[in-house]
Amino acid sequence: MMYTILSVVILVIMFLAAAIRILNEYERGVIFRLGRVIDVKGPGLIILIPVIDRMTRVDLRIITMDVPPQDVITRDNVSIKVNAVIEVENFLYATSQLAQTTLRSVCGQVELDEILAERDKINTHIQEILDRSTDPWGIKVSTVEVKHIDLPQEMQRAMAKQAEAERERRAKVINAEGEFQAAQKLAEAGTVMSEQPIALQLRYLQTLVQVASENNSTTLFPIPIDLIRPFMDIYEKGKNKEG
Repeated sequence: MMYTILSVVILVIMFLAAAIRILNEYERGVIFRLGRVIDVKGPGLIILIPVIDRMTRVDLRIITMDVPPQDVITRDNVSIKVNAVIEVENFLYATSQLAQTTLRSVCGQVELDEILAERDKINTHIQEILDRSTDPWGIKVSTVEVKHIDLPQEMQRAMAKQAEAERERRAKVINAEGEFQAAQKLAEAGTVMSEQPIALQLRYLQTLVQVASENNSTTLFPIPIDLIRPFMDIYEKGKNKEG
């Protein structure tokens, strides 16, 4: 009797072990009954019919796949090396191969400046192509990121020279604008002084104060401009006669 009970307990344990499955929150179970798909279950406790039912676990977590670096010639004939990373729910070897060829194709249709400045546009384009191509395989490509662009050394030097030339150009433009504004202010000041003689006198006195405030041995004797104005008028009249 005891052996019979023990046998029954063992059979029950074996039945439960073969029939019960537990799926995590990020897993789903595809149930095959005699080789045919009958349902997708999970997460939680799943009960199968031993021998008849078979379950395959499917992981729904995002898996990251690196796309090997690809040698690409852009539309402006620049040779670069580009690699990418793809985030998918599941992937096959064919997805990797398709990603490599798509990466070369998309990057080869644009110029280098566009690859460097508009990565989001390139990423979206590659993702759309891969997602459309892999959809019949049951694969969902959610994100593609171009993460590194390896430029030849000569191209890096050329870009560095271009950036330096651009900085020099901006510096010259800023300096020229400063000179132009200074010239405008001087012209305005000259106009005010010519119309208001007292302004010239005040500027003269201010210059004397600035010179006297410095540590030097020069002695200055201010002369009113009115004393030398007759001589200035005579000079102007003589100059006009000569002209």
